[in-house]
Amino acid sequence: MTNAPRASRPGRAPRTRTPRRDRGAQESLLSIALVLEAIMFFFPMLVAFGKGTLPPAVAFGGGIGAMVVLALASRLTGNRAGVWFGWLLQAAILATGFIEPFMFAVAVVFLALWVFCFVKGGQLDRQNAARRAAMGED
Repeated sequence: MTNAPRASRPGRAPRTRTPRRDRGAQESLLSIALVLEAIMFFFPMLVAFGKGTLPPAVAFGGGIGAMVVLALASRLTGNRAGVWFGWLLQAAILATGFIEPFMFAVAVVFLALWVFCFVKGGQLDRQNAARRAAMGED
């Protein structure tokens, strides 16, 4: 077996990859936080169903809906509106504590993670921008 690249089909132009946009530290960290929250929402959905707090359709529909919205929101953290939407989602997760009280504690933990990612990511982005400016890259 050789490690030579595969030949393209006759009559087709070779594939070229479009360069990926540079993501800042804040965007990456906030995106990770939202994906973790989306994964986490699986468990409260099961608890709400198991305890009978909500009807099955509402528990599963709401849980899956929240997971989808959080996962999609993780793709929006590259702009200011997406970050504000993330803050709104943090408030919504905190409000789920009125349905299932243990969610107040879970929401506070994830809110702390969100705030940390917001602050630390911003600091890292400013440091990286200053470093690039000092090196004359911008």
